[in-house]
Amino acid sequence: MDADRSAALRFPDVPKLELDELIDQLVDRAQDVKRVQGRLRALLRAIETVTGNLSLESVLRNIVEAACELAGAKYGALGVIGGDGGLEQFITVGIDDDLAGRIGHLPEGKGLLGALITDPHPIRLEHMADDGRSAGFPLHHPPMDSFLGVPVRIRAEIYGNLYLADSANGQFSAEDEELVIALAMAAGTAVSNARLFRESQVQQRWLSASVEIGAQLLAATGEDPLRMIARRAIDIADADIVSLGLLTPDGAGLVIEVAFGEGSDDLVGRRFGLRDTLAGRAVEQRQPLLLVDGTDQDTPPSHLSTVIEPGPVMVLPLQSNDNVRGVLSLLRRRGRRAFTSSDLAMAAGFAAHATVALELADSRSAEQRVVLLEDRDRIARDLHDHVIQELFAIGLGLESVAAVLGPDNPVGERVQQRVEDIDRTIRRIRTSIFALRGPADMNLGGLRQRILEIATDLTPALGFAPHVSFAGLVDLVAEQLADDVAACVREALTNVAKHARAAAATVDVSVVSNELTVTVTDNGVGLGNTDRASGIANLKARAATHGGYCTIEPAPAGGTMVKWKALIS
Repeated sequence: MDADRSAALRFPDVPKLELDELIDQLVDRAQDVKRVQGRLRALLRAIETVTGNLSLESVLRNIVEAACELAGAKYGALGVIGGDGGLEQFITVGIDDDLAGRIGHLPEGKGLLGALITDPHPIRLEHMADDGRSAGFPLHHPPMDSFLGVPVRIRAEIYGNLYLADSANGQFSAEDEELVIALAMAAGTAVSNARLFRESQVQQRWLSASVEIGAQLLAATGEDPLRMIARRAIDIADADIVSLGLLTPDGAGLVIEVAFGEGSDDLVGRRFGLRDTLAGRAVEQRQPLLLVDGTDQDTPPSHLSTVIEPGPVMVLPLQSNDNVRGVLSLLRRRGRRAFTSSDLAMAAGFAAHATVALELADSRSAEQRVVLLEDRDRIARDLHDHVIQELFAIGLGLESVAAVLGPDNPVGERVQQRVEDIDRTIRRIRTSIFALRGPADMNLGGLRQRILEIATDLTPALGFAPHVSFAGLVDLVAEQLADDVAACVREALTNVAKHARAAAATVDVSVVSNELTVTVTDNGVGLGNTDRASGIANLKARAATHGGYCTIEPAPAGGTMVKWKALIS
């Protein structure tokens, strides 16, 4: 019985070999399943790593590191595609900072990198050098052999490309390709979430700054709103330099009022022409401008490029109703990531606060000017109604005394001289009243205003402000005569500045009957030989044109007196 059972348990040799093979195959399959399961777990860990962070910079680096670990690659990179179709960012793994610095600037998206940008489909190569699209490596770049590249998509948008090189197995397999493609799909979702998160954070910062600036606009003290706007803009927009400039009165130039960032000290106070510039284009089109590369030859330059190497730039006109008041410009250095349309939209809303600040500043200035003019008008009325009337009364009293004393009495002559002094003082007070009342009482462009402006212009050259007085209907003279009178005053004061070495000068302009007289007196050393003095012949010729004359003689109290007369037709 035992012998029969022993015979039943025997297996023939051939079937036994087949069973061993089946068992070996089963073990191999189990090992494959285990390996695949391990790689799937690695893929899940990689996806978890990539999607577990909302910081865009961290997400991008995690993608490259996870892809290298998943596919067993020595080197990895993620190239972010910019608005111009080139590489905007290039995050690398396996190349340290020192080596990256020796290699130089970012890749320009040529060769295999460019091929994946042009045709966003996976590329897997055993040897890069064997592919005709390969453009080689720059100096100091480490040698690389096997290659795997897949696009990173955000819905229908190609965000960038994932590049892997030098597989630990000698070459990348089809399985590696499938796993990296799956990772890239998850990476696209992670990048999309990180971008939305970053935009929401930036938008929150813009809104917070807007509230802060709105409060400052309503305050009478504190930081200048324009300065605050520029300071917050460079911080929130992550720009390297920002400037806020106001248009010149003629609209042809831009004067930089506020600037922050690299080279900003060289910008403040400078005037730039608007023609053929980005600021000029923004003013002309009255639309914000966004450029990926400020060195693009097809676009005009920015004034910021005079102090920093230009890269991405935003230019925003400050509009008030139908007028453009100024320009807010933000720039990043060449090689940095570009501003987005979302950045432009938020910055444009922020720039509107600058316009409000300018409007409020104008309103406050106008209010203060009204108060000042009212105060000046009160002073002018007091001078006219009280001081001048009292001086007139004193002058009439002194004239009565001089008449009693007689023309030959020395005391009477001295009294008459004091009467003339009082008349001169009254004319000067009237000139002061005219200046106090300002443009509201001025005949803009009249002779009074022109002479006052000449005196102001020449004050720096003279070293003092000349005293100006008027008598009679000065502003009613004809335009041609007014031009010659203005030229006469300018020439005479210029000669005082050049030759007289005077400490004071007076300009008296009077219209009596049909004669206009200009008297310019100084207390200096005189003009010397007046025949050679510059412009004297011109003064005489102008006077002769109007039937008058011009004399130059020593002043009674020392110095020089120029008297210019013309007939009023």
